[in-house]
Amino acid sequence: MYLCAMQLEQKVMAALKQAMKDKDQAALRTLRAIKSAILIFQTSGTGETLDEAVEIKMLQKMVKQRKESATIFREQDRVDLATTEEEELAILEKFLPQPLSEPELKTLIESIIAQTGATSMKDMGKVMGLANQQVAGRAEGKTISDMVKQLLAG
Repeated sequence: MYLCAMQLEQKVMAALKQAMKDKDQAALRTLRAIKSAILIFQTSGTGETLDEAVEIKMLQKMVKQRKESATIFREQDRVDLATTEEEELAILEKFLPQPLSEPELKTLIESIIAQTGATSMKDMGKVMGLANQQVAGRAEGKTISDMVKQLLAG
């Protein structure tokens, strides 16, 4: 569903109109949250432009929040609230790029290790810097970090 930079806002608006027509309350809540996050960013006065990387980071943060909330609600036997968070999570994920599979991520990190000449855990910073740039929203930071540690240690 995600195509290119600076279109997130237009896609959210189109999806919002459709959700209104469909009377889809979960989609309306989630899309309004995305729209609100975009508006907050645009009026924050940081001088940054809303490019694809920023959009992905924003969406990833929202996804992470929903996952954590759903986990906490499940632990507290609040299935109703957990379900709400999971519905929003599913909608948010539609706007993110397709995640990398574990073998794809491993191959990418192996090539980065070869490219940087990394040989030990001392080189983890170099590898992580490049990996975060190249993966950009297609894998979680912890997953990338775990894979880098595994490959540099082994």
